Amino acid sequence: MTLSELSGGPVTLVDGYVPVIDVSSARGSDEEARLRVAKTIGRVCEISGFLAIVGHGVPEKTIDEMYRATRDFFALPEARKLALLSDPADPLMRGFGREGSLAASNSDADVEDERDLPDLSETFTFNRLGEPGAPALPAGSDPLLTTPNRFPDVPGFRDAYRAYYAAMEDLATELMRLFALALDLPEHWFDDKIDEHMTNLTANFYPPQLVEPKPGQLRKGQHSDWGSLTILYQDDAPGGLQVLDKTGEWVDVPAIEGSFVVNIGDLMAIWTNDRWVSTVHRVVNPTREQAARERYSVPFFHQPNYDALIACIPTCTDEDNPPKYAPVQSGEYITEKFRRAYGG
Repeated sequence: MTLSELSGGPVTLVDGYVPVIDVSSARGSDEEARLRVAKTIGRVCEISGFLAIVGHGVPEKTIDEMYRATRDFFALPEARKLALLSDPADPLMRGFGREGSLAASNSDADVEDERDLPDLSETFTFNRLGEPGAPALPAGSDPLLTTPNRFPDVPGFRDAYRAYYAAMEDLATELMRLFALALDLPEHWFDDKIDEHMTNLTANFYPPQLVEPKPGQLRKGQHSDWGSLTILYQDDAPGGLQVLDKTGEWVDVPAIEGSFVVNIGDLMAIWTNDRWVSTVHRVVNPTREQAARERYSVPFFHQPNYDALIACIPTCTDEDNPPKYAPVQSGEYITEKFRRAYGG
């Protein structure tokens, strides 16, 4: 069955390995429409784990203000960005990012040649745990998880990032409810596992590559994401996102104005007992003819509550398909991933 047949026509706008899904009909109270969108998304998560969504309801102004603030920050002189350098002790790397390699975060990936090569990008990270009134963490958790966010002295930056983060929180909650429907669970099954989430919003700046990269060095080395899902805003500049399909070929992810790319992460694959796939992806370099072009992307790496136990979902196991993974705690899992990728 194709996605178009599954969706009944109006949901899947563009079919393919990374399809474009219109989620607008799921934003109302029509249960049949919500289920139709959910089942379409669920089928994509079984095939590729990557899709683009439109009709999401995030105001264009919220996106534009975040993007303006991002460009203004990365245009600052190097000294002003370095003044906001992430504290080496911060397990979530808030502020201007330390050098690292995402390829190194996946110990089982076949990326040995990439692990010692830093990604060709600059980052800025914001997390709700660094905000006033952030949720309390369980006893025994690292107190540095609540390290305050580090904001640049850029007009409107704080407001733009806080507004965008809030919009992504709402969208992620809605997507997790659609995920629950897709997995034959009650719609609110995930709610108490994400209501105190610990999500990083990370802006990526890919500078012009005036010097040719080293062999094997990329804007982002190949990796899978770590959490429950990722919501990505990206521009359409050259040198973009690619996913590794099941035949071993790299497939370009479309950059469609006003859309978000959504993909599931490793914890969702664990939750679903590999029914859904956390697909390896990368950000490639532009051609040498286009190397002077810069690029931006802003992923919201949705991460469940620190103490959420990620164990096989009841609808994803039976006598013939026992759980493949031992349960893991969300907070411990994500901090170990950061340690591998960025040290500390």
